[in-house]
Amino acid sequence: MVRIKRVYAPPAPEDGYRVLVDRLWPRGLAKEAARVDLWLKEIAPSTELRKWFGHDPERWPDFTRRYREELKAPERVAALDRLRRLRQEREAVTLLYGAREEALTHAALLKDLLAGRR
Repeated sequence: MVRIKRVYAPPAPEDGYRVLVDRLWPRGLAKEAARVDLWLKEIAPSTELRKWFGHDPERWPDFTRRYREELKAPERVAALDRLRRLRQEREAVTLLYGAREEALTHAALLKDLLAGRR
């Protein structure tokens, strides 16, 4: 099972293996408090794409298209394969992100990709 969760939310036992999928460490959050098992920053959107998107709902369709293109880069393919292996090896994997909006985050797109949707 793959879940997504805001990294600022308190860790819970049902989170299982916690993977931070952001390129930047969450502002103001201590590493001990975050309880991150793996920081997979290579899977995150490029800085340029992240800044362009700015969590603007109107840009979401273009963001998802551009991010999918970025996921074809070799280092991102390897990171996505790593997430797929983790999903198979672990009972639960939680993708952690820092954004406020859950539906419009790359973590939601990754969750869908790992589930074979979209």
